[in-house]
Amino acid sequence: MNRPEVESNPTEILARLSERYPQLKVCEPAIHAAFDTLCSCYRNGGKTLVCGNGGSAADAEHIVGELMKSFMRRRPLNREWVAHLPDELAARLEGALPAVSLVSMSGIITAFANDVAWETAFAQQVVGLGRSGDTLIALSTSGNSVDCVNAALVAKAMGIRVVSFTGQQGGRLSEIADAAIKVPETETYKVQELHLPVYHAICAALEAALF
Repeated sequence: MNRPEVESNPTEILARLSERYPQLKVCEPAIHAAFDTLCSCYRNGGKTLVCGNGGSAADAEHIVGELMKSFMRRRPLNREWVAHLPDELAARLEGALPAVSLVSMSGIITAFANDVAWETAFAQQVVGLGRSGDTLIALSTSGNSVDCVNAALVAKAMGIRVVSFTGQQGGRLSEIADAAIKVPETETYKVQELHLPVYHAICAALEAALF
């Protein structure tokens, strides 16, 4: 697929976010911290786990979709792998930034919720999938979603850095996070409306930095 010329400087990509959404200027330090956290994670061979509820669950899936395939630019495959693949197959694959949506694993979520407790289902997935050096992105408009808070607590105990997306109040989640993005809205749908351009900018900046 032909792609238009795109910005290749991650810093400029993040700066343009505040130009388009001036209300996000207040979040700039946290957005840059989130980018730095994720960039370091990927450069050191880590992966990203993502969780949220409701609309934030949809955002979790969206983030993983942007990380796992080309977003703004073509991502080449590892040359060593390409040498061992049929040309036709290699031509239909793209470089990826490893990411896992915890919300999509219905089997383990429903089993753990039924057998143990719903509020620790994400935390159990972090136990099973997370490794020191990974990053957890937790989305909660209030910042107090118990299952996301528990996942973040487990992540920190395991040496996994936490990036939170919340509304203005931040809640418990922002207190735990290494990078706490608190967009300046309090109403749920308005918070979610601002989360989308933020994670789009971060994903575009990561792609520019790592590919």
